[in-house]
Amino acid sequence: MKNTSENINARRVLLPVFVTVFIDMMGGGIPIPIMPSLILTPETAILSPEVGPELRKIIFGFLTGAFFLAQFIGAPILGAISDRDGRRKVLMISLGGTVVGYLLFALGIYLKSLPILFISRVLAGFMGGNISVALSVISDVSTPENKTKNFGLIGAAFGLGFIFGPALGGMLSDSTIYSGFGLITPFLVSALFTSLNILLANRNIPETIRVRSQRKVNLLTGIDNIRAAFYSPTYRMIFGMVFCITFGFALFTQFFNVFLTEAFQMDRTNIGWLFSYVGIWSVIAQGALVRPLSKKFRPVQILSVSLFVLSLFLVLIILPQESWYMYLIIPFIASSQGMTQPNVNTIITNASAPEAQGQILGISQSVQSLAMAIPPMLAGFLSNINIRFPNYIAAICMLGGWAILYFRVRKNQTST
Repeated sequence: MKNTSENINARRVLLPVFVTVFIDMMGGGIPIPIMPSLILTPETAILSPEVGPELRKIIFGFLTGAFFLAQFIGAPILGAISDRDGRRKVLMISLGGTVVGYLLFALGIYLKSLPILFISRVLAGFMGGNISVALSVISDVSTPENKTKNFGLIGAAFGLGFIFGPALGGMLSDSTIYSGFGLITPFLVSALFTSLNILLANRNIPETIRVRSQRKVNLLTGIDNIRAAFYSPTYRMIFGMVFCITFGFALFTQFFNVFLTEAFQMDRTNIGWLFSYVGIWSVIAQGALVRPLSKKFRPVQILSVSLFVLSLFLVLIILPQESWYMYLIIPFIASSQGMTQPNVNTIITNASAPEAQGQILGISQSVQSLAMAIPPMLAGFLSNINIRFPNYIAAICMLGGWAILYFRVRKNQTST
């Protein structure tokens, strides 16, 4: 795709999309420190005090996984609709659904209702396709030469969202900072931020799709996408790699807050600050490293290094007995992941035609959503054996993704 006058100026689009993703990820990051307290702590009364810690971790895993199972169904549908009806409309609808999801979660906490919490996570997950739509917008306005660095800019918005989001979540739930704060407050603030996001996106993000697709959309699109991903000779190895990488990293991230709570007795505020620290290094990697490296190396070359480093440090982070050690290891994990995601996105989108960008990113989102839905449910059982087991499996999966890249994908991506 050429960046000509016939197309929308990329610079005019990048900033509002950056802001949209930043606010969206900040809203998503705010609840992170609160989630373990809701389910794992008997004092919240969401679950009966008679429910033991083993069952609580399993329920926590299924509550986390419900979001991604719904995203597995919803994101490819939204991606396909965005190919047919336009990016802008789908972005507005999905952000609106996210607001309702946050409000329902606050209601579930207030009523101490586990079913409402599950319903809210399912709704938020189904509407979670706004990220893939935002990536489609970036792909629409990018050239092959600047696509990786543009994805890296949006990746930096992810990181910035996770700098401010978890820290805000920890503080907004801390009644010692202000007596009016509590477990409900972060979700109300998330709804407020996302509502603001709707106004900003509606005003500043134009329609970017040039060629609209006429393909049909159905509720089984997610399943069809998995079939397409692994039965297509073109995409099989790429999406096999994506599945392993996402599965491994999800095992780490989705139970990391549980690990911090159990292994180091961290409170919500400290968990929030630690996740913010992750965000800082992610921003450094995607804002300062991705662009210069993309000019010198192909995506497969960068991934060959970043995935191997990530595998190694996912094991090293769970070995220490002192929490301060985390601050030495996290920069390597966050930086490696920060360089991994934009290059994975580049490989995926470069394998598809311009008019199918939404479709291919929808397939990618299906693969990643499925890969993110299974780990928390699995981790609930693994952590009952040993709280460090999820990380061991995560490292093995990440190494598997590296092996697929190095021995199979690399051979077919020499021109990427």
